[in-house]
Amino acid sequence: MVDSKYCSESLVVKTSIVFPTDTNTYGTLFGGKLMAYIDDTAAIAAMRHARRHIVTASTDSVDFLHPIYEGNSVCLEAFVTYTGTSSMEVFVKVTAEDLLSGVKNLCALSFLTMVAIDEHGKPTAVPQVVPQTEEEVSLFESGKVRAEMRRNRKVETQELARKYKSK
Repeated sequence: MVDSKYCSESLVVKTSIVFPTDTNTYGTLFGGKLMAYIDDTAAIAAMRHARRHIVTASTDSVDFLHPIYEGNSVCLEAFVTYTGTSSMEVFVKVTAEDLLSGVKNLCALSFLTMVAIDEHGKPTAVPQVVPQTEEEVSLFESGKVRAEMRRNRKVETQELARKYKSK
């Protein structure tokens, strides 16, 4: 297995047009639809990096910064920013473009954690990621802090699950 790969080797760019069936009663893209796009794009980036099957371990908060309207294009850019032993943090940036005016807006940012799995469904090692650009270096350097926050959040979630488990 390759010891390391550049962030750019996992880059995924997905662009779609927002149709009426993709929108809510306000004429904006359903949040759940965008979340599915985010997960799909992140999964492709993680598989490109690991060249393994992957599963989504967590999705950090998705903050909707600007509405995405019917008729807009929605563009997602995703790449691996930080790696653990078997886990990969994937950054996803979502922009929308009014295709008639050309106006673009940053609409959402998200981080997801994907885990590479082997043929038995067990976590398996992934190459380390090597940042090159200023953006990649910044995301990589802050990745360790986000990973620690996720570990802490997971412990809290497990405690809640024990407290509220079905009887």
